[in-house]
Amino acid sequence: MPFRPIELPENGILLYESKHRGKDVVSEHHHRIYQILYAIEGEGKIILDRMEYEMTQDDAAFVVPYSSHAIQSDSSLTLLVLAFDADRLDSYVRDELFSRYFRQSIRLRLHPFAASEIRHLLRKMLFEGSGYDSLCSFAEKVYLLEVLMVLSRALQPYSPADTNSMRAERIRSYIDAHYYEPLSANDLASKLNISVRYLDAIFKEQYRITPLQYLTEVRIERAKKLLVETDKDIASICFEIGYETLSTFYRTFKNLVSLSPNKYRQIYRTQNRIEEGDD
Repeated sequence: MPFRPIELPENGILLYESKHRGKDVVSEHHHRIYQILYAIEGEGKIILDRMEYEMTQDDAAFVVPYSSHAIQSDSSLTLLVLAFDADRLDSYVRDELFSRYFRQSIRLRLHPFAASEIRHLLRKMLFEGSGYDSLCSFAEKVYLLEVLMVLSRALQPYSPADTNSMRAERIRSYIDAHYYEPLSANDLASKLNISVRYLDAIFKEQYRITPLQYLTEVRIERAKKLLVETDKDIASICFEIGYETLSTFYRTFKNLVSLSPNKYRQIYRTQNRIEEGDD
C-alpha cells in the first residue's frame, strides 16, 4: 500500500479541496498524519481499511495515520480535506479524545445540527487559512479542536430514520448545549431544512412548548442558579446566558419568575442564610 506525503504548514494544519469527477478513483494509500474528509457535494464511496462506505453530502470520514483508504466518485464528489499533525495538539486531546473516540478510521453520518456546525467551522478555517492576520494560525487550531468536539459528540447513538420525536429531541439537546448563542426559530429550522411552523409543531407535540419558549426557560433557569450560587454581576449573567441587552433579560426574567433578578437574589440568599442558621 503506497504512502502519500502531505506537506503541512508550520502550524501543522492544512484544509484543502479535493474534487472527483465522473468515475474518478483514488487508489488505496495511507498517510502518516490524521485526516478528516467532509463531503460538501456529490456522491461516491470511501474505502477505509478494506471496508466500503457510501459517501454523500454532509458525510464525514475520520482517517487515522497509516490507515489504508481509497475514494471512488459516482457522477461527482467534492470533499474538503482537513489534514493535521496530532503532535501539535494538547496532550489531553491526544490522550483522551483520540483514544476514546478516534482509535480507528471511521465514516460518520452526521445529523443536521452536527453537519451545520461542521460546515460553519470549516468556512471559518478556510478564511483563517488565507492568512488574514498574525492570529490566523492560532485560530485554525482553535477551530480544529471544535471540529473534533462536534465529531466526537456525533458518535453518540442516533437514529437515521429521523422521526419527528427524534428531531424534537435533537432540537432540545442542541438548545441545551447552545443556549448562550443568539438562536432564533429560523436558525433552528434551517439546520433541519424545515419550516419554522413545522419546527414549532414537532417540538410542541413532544414538549408542549415551542423551541424558543424552551430556550427562554433554559436561560432563565441558568440565570437563577447563577444569581443564587455566585457573586457574578447581573450584567455578566445576562451576557453569559445569551442575552444581548440587560433590558431584555430583566423583562424576560420578571415575566417568568414574577421577580426582578436583584429581588430574586436577595430573597433566596436571605432564605439560605436563615436555613443555615436553623441548622
